[in-house]
Formats: sequence, C-alpha cells, structure tokens
Amino acid sequence: MGPLLIFLLSLVVVLILTTYVRLHPFLSLVITSLFVGIMVGRPEEALSTISSGMGKVFSQFAIIITAGSIIGLVLERTGRMNVIANDLIRLSRKPLLALNILGFLFAVPFMCSILAYVVFSPLAKDVSRKLNIPTGVAATSLVLGTLASFDMVYPSPVILSAANELNVDVAKVFFMGLMISLPMTFVGYVYASRSVKINAYLDLIKAISFEEKQVSRASAYIPICLPIVLILAGVFVSHPVIRFIGEPDVALLIGVLLCLAWSRSYGKELHEWVEKAIRRSGIVLLDLCGGGALGATFAMTGAGEALGKLFLDLALPALFIPFLVAVAVQTVQGSRVVTMLVVPSLIMPILPQLGLPPEISLLSMACGTFLFSHVNDPFFWIFRDLSEMETRVALREYTFGGILMGFTGLLLLGCCYLIAF
Repeated sequence: MGPLLIFLLSLVVVLILTTYVRLHPFLSLVITSLFVGIMVGRPEEALSTISSGMGKVFSQFAIIITAGSIIGLVLERTGRMNVIANDLIRLSRKPLLALNILGFLFAVPFMCSILAYVVFSPLAKDVSRKLNIPTGVAATSLVLGTLASFDMVYPSPVILSAANELNVDVAKVFFMGLMISLPMTFVGYVYASRSVKINAYLDLIKAISFEEKQVSRASAYIPICLPIVLILAGVFVSHPVIRFIGEPDVALLIGVLLCLAWSRSYGKELHEWVEKAIRRSGIVLLDLCGGGALGATFAMTGAGEALGKLFLDLALPALFIPFLVAVAVQTVQGSRVVTMLVVPSLIMPILPQLGLPPEISLLSMACGTFLFSHVNDPFFWIFRDLSEMETRVALREYTFGGILMGFTGLLLLGCCYLIAF
C-alpha cells in the first residue's frame, strides 16, 4: 500500500474515531498510530516508534504545560488576574479590544490557549451584559486573541516542538511570529466586533471592571512576565547562566515558585489548586503524547516524501505546501499542538526541494493550524459551551474567524519572505 494512501486512510480513521465514535483523542491517536504501523507492514517497529514518539513529546512539554497551568490557576483563584484585567481595560478604553489583548498576552505564559480563555470568560460575559451585546461578540474577541499568539509566538507549545525539530533560528521565529500575530489578533478583534457599534466605552469601564482583592501588582505581573523575559534573554544572551535560566522549563518553574511564594497564606486551598492544575495538565499531555506517536509513525511511511512530490508536481508556490499539509491534519484531528507535532515529520524530507528557510516553513505550518477548526477541536466545544452559543453560531464565529486569521497570517508571512529572505 502506498504511503500517500496510508496517510489519507489514517486521517479518515482519526476523523471517525474522534468525531463519530467520540473516542478520547489520546486513544484515537494511539489506535491510528498502530493502524499506520500495520498498514506499513511493520507492527512491532510501530510499537517502539509509538513509545519513542510519546516519550519525546512528554520530555518536551511536561514541565512547561504543568507550570503554565499552575501559574494560571493560582493567579485566577487569588484574584491577581482581576488586577491585570482591570488595568488593561482602563488602559485600552475599549473592553472588546481589551479582551482580545488579554487572550493574546496570556495564552503563551499559561502554555494553553484554552486555559487563557477559561480564565477570562467570566469577564467576557460581564462585558456582554454591561454593553448589552450578544455574549458571543465578547467571547469571540477573547478566543481569537488567544489563538493568535498561541499558534504563532515562540515559546508556545505549538511553535516550540517544531522549532526544535526543524532546528530554526529561534530569534527569527519569535520576531516574525510576533510581528505577524499582532495584525492577526487585530483582524480577529475586527471580525468579532463587526456586528456591533459601541461608542460609550469610557462610561462603561468602571462598571465592567472585576472586583479586585487586596493584592500587589508585583505579585500579579511578575510570575507571568519574568518567565517570558528570561526565555527571551536565553535566546539573545550567550552567557551560560542566562542560557540555563532562560530555558522554558526553568523559566516557568521560577514563575511557579514565585506564584506559590506570594500565595502561601492560602494554605490548604493552594495545595488543592496545584493538584487541580496538575490533573488538568495531565489530560493535555496525554493528547500531545498521542500526537507525538502519530507523527513518529507517519515518518515510518514515507508519507512526507509522497506528499511533497504530489504538491511539487502541482507546481504550487512553495510557501503554500507546509500550510496546506497543516490544514489537512488540523481539519481532521483538531488539536493545534498535535498538528505541529505531526506536520514537521511530513515536511522535513522535502525541505530541500521547497527551498524555503526553515523559519518560513515553520510559520507557514503555524498559519495552517487556524484552518479548519470545528467539531473535532476540543476548544470549539469549550468556546461554544462557555459562551452559550448554538453550534452553527459557534462555527461562524470560531471556525470562520480562524480561517480569516490563517489566511491573513499566510499573506503577511509571504511579505516577510519577500522582504527579509
């Protein structure tokens, strides 16, 4: 059986298991990985490949996902997120834009776009109620902001694994991803607010603001901002100590320690919050490990070379090829991080023929993760349920908003490629 047919059949199996059978994503991805191994005729080798693929992902993401989850949950429960949200609303003077910026700013430090959305969704409901607008408008502005940074900005889990695998210049990926994601998040804000017209922002700022507990701003901002500063310092400074504390694992653990130190007065409650954050991150890690298994078994099949030959024979622009492969995988299985665990193994064999810098290839894949997120994306259902939308409305706001942002990102990436390379 040809590698391209195996690839297509495996995508169909994932789609059936996740969408129709409603099997947990981890089981769906592992079962499909075994299916790939059997189709290739190397089932025993597939077992070891699945184990190594899962182990590689766990070693890359276990600390950062867990640390981000702890920071986000503890800051939320102690009221420190309210301080940051209120500050941003007062500074922006536009609540819908503030929600978009909040999602953009915190998806990466939390290492989870879903967590950033869940933390700020009560504020989105409050904004909708005070502005007398549909709940979905504020929720859409928030959710598209989380996607813009989480899908495009290093060291997000979406970017981190692919950056390591493709051996890219991290500084270039960070700056290009940030510069592209800023217009993308603004496009998301404009799309979300397209159906409403609000003029009386200033009169509503005080009414919309969260109730603040008596906490210092330092204890709210430092656990989030310091890890990001350390990670960026590790990228640009060659000193070994800075490199060490600038590793994402170490930097986020420092953020966790600071967060816990400032919250030690909560005692038993703090322990319960940490336990809950760890359990939550464990579920996410299982899904990612399943994606690592599938990506590793795809590499066995030669599907990357076959896909590359197909696209090259179609004479498509090279920039579109990583994008389209990511779109295919994202459409079928739903998780953006899983997509970026699978797609590099398919694209790496054809990078020389594409002639693209690895940084451009990576960001082209990242743009592809915006298309097409729908009912097999866990974030879709969380967005729909928390915003109390009908499914058809959620598809219009979440799915089509993502499509618009993905093509915007690809267009901006093409401009970067023409100018800088």
